Amino acid sequence: MFYEPMLLETSEVAFDDERYVFEPKIDGHRLELSMINGKVNLYTRFRTNVTERYPELHHVPVDSPHVVLDGEVAYLNPDTGDFELESVMQRFRLTKPAKIRDGMKRLPLRYFVFDILSYDGEDIRHWPLHERKALLNDVLTENATYSRVMSVERTGKALFDVVKQRRLEGIVCKRKDSPYLGRRSTNWLKVINYQYANVTIVGYRKSQFGWLVHFNGKPVGVVEHGVPPHQRAKFYEAAKKIVTSEDRNYTYLEPVLQARIRYLNVYKSGMLRSPEFVRFVVD
Repeated sequence: MFYEPMLLETSEVAFDDERYVFEPKIDGHRLELSMINGKVNLYTRFRTNVTERYPELHHVPVDSPHVVLDGEVAYLNPDTGDFELESVMQRFRLTKPAKIRDGMKRLPLRYFVFDILSYDGEDIRHWPLHERKALLNDVLTENATYSRVMSVERTGKALFDVVKQRRLEGIVCKRKDSPYLGRRSTNWLKVINYQYANVTIVGYRKSQFGWLVHFNGKPVGVVEHGVPPHQRAKFYEAAKKIVTSEDRNYTYLEPVLQARIRYLNVYKSGMLRSPEFVRFVVD
């Protein structure tokens, strides 16, 4: 059994509201667990069945053989206390049994559950969120591989301050009275804890839009998102005057144009994760 996931809209700022509960945003990948007659199936948000890739999640600490849970599967580095999306993706790519067994030892995953969609065979998606969470607290026993996502009422700003101090991805803001809808909804919002930097544009793609950018003289990725059409036009007009060379895929520029960008974090490779344009930097 697979239920279409409820997805998040975006809020640019954290807020306080008595109608909401607020959760830290777990930096992993979405995972829906369906257990029917004690048999577990695990699905990504795109309905990909990944049951065999995560054997440590097959023993569900719930007092019923019929349950559907929603959450994030993540890797928490025991040395740093940081969530590492790259490590989760390493596990996700393992498909051969021997490599999966080795991956369980090197990169043990944890399932962070934030919702319950069915219990004892009853579809409870129409229940308000606060009732579903109360049931989840009662029926799910936490252990080394299963945790409930903590939530607080009303005080979203204070939680976001903690998230920034801990360098977490952000927070999720959910209306307490919201049913579970299999689509994107303003009843569930995300506030991302962006990092910011000034980067130098050293080239651009010829085929699809994308700027090659450097930070402190080193390549840090490609900026594809957040650039409105009038800013793209402004860029191409300026770029005509500073072309240094080109090849089949890229046009290269003198390192004189700078842009303010925001991003989620930095990969181990040094590349920026999900960089977005904010504005041009003018001296």
